[in-house]
Amino acid sequence: MNKPIVALPLPELQAFAAVAQARSFRQAAERLGVTPSALSHSVRALEVRLNLRLLHRTTRSVAPTEAGAHVLAVLAPALAEIRHAIDDAVSQASTPQGLLRLSAPRAATELVLQPLVTGFLQAHPRMAVEMAGDDALVDIVATGFDAGVRFGESLQADMVALPIGTPQGFAIVAAPAYLAAHGVPTTPDELARHRCIRQRFPSGRVYAWQLARGAKTVQVQVQGQLTLSDGAQGVAAARAGLGLAYVHAALVAPELAAGRLVQVLADWTPPPEQLYLYYPSRRLQSAGLQAFIDWVRQPVVA
Repeated sequence: MNKPIVALPLPELQAFAAVAQARSFRQAAERLGVTPSALSHSVRALEVRLNLRLLHRTTRSVAPTEAGAHVLAVLAPALAEIRHAIDDAVSQASTPQGLLRLSAPRAATELVLQPLVTGFLQAHPRMAVEMAGDDALVDIVATGFDAGVRFGESLQADMVALPIGTPQGFAIVAAPAYLAAHGVPTTPDELARHRCIRQRFPSGRVYAWQLARGAKTVQVQVQGQLTLSDGAQGVAAARAGLGLAYVHAALVAPELAAGRLVQVLADWTPPPEQLYLYYPSRRLQSAGLQAFIDWVRQPVVA
């Protein structure tokens, strides 16, 4: 005997996916433009319809059940494909319109993406852009983003990649007072006797400082009293005299020019790295994404 077909209303599926991804009814409601109670009702209706608990709920947290996680793994890409199919249909219009969702590391959002998006929105008034700063490696298809920004070594093989912005270099910096008290390191080996401000990625891995001089490259797993999750926080900590920080050079350019920070081991600075805009390979892109791709490709006017 064939099993009866269970009707699966799209709004309930969208509600569940939004809550499961955000792990918060409030945040999901803000994103969808509805009330948390409406979302809760939709998710509960879906669970009743399926006779299956999809979310664990407490007063402080929301998380998918094992069954919910399984459903989400298949549902999220499917919803993204549906949204892209609708976007492809809308792209037949001559004027780009609608929402463009972009994921990027927090530093790249500030240094590269923000200036480009500012000009893009001025040129395309019917477009809206959501930028999500996240240092984790995000699956842009599963999480519903149109495109992402990452360094080249982080890109998946099935993505189309386009250089974006100028290559980004790094610098090791410290406050003048710290260097006066602890000395100036002149070789990577001397970092072992210094307080270094470390950075931990969302994966849990602590970043090993990448140094290079000529053909010689070195990775140094530095030690220190302070571990942070954001480059901008590292700049502030270095300015406060808490130690050496390894940060994007563009973030500290004003600090170096003003003398609030000093660069060290400049002869061991690795070559700048190129950031890329990446997006899934599709024959048709939404009008908004295609317009942004064209905007990124246009020559930079000095």
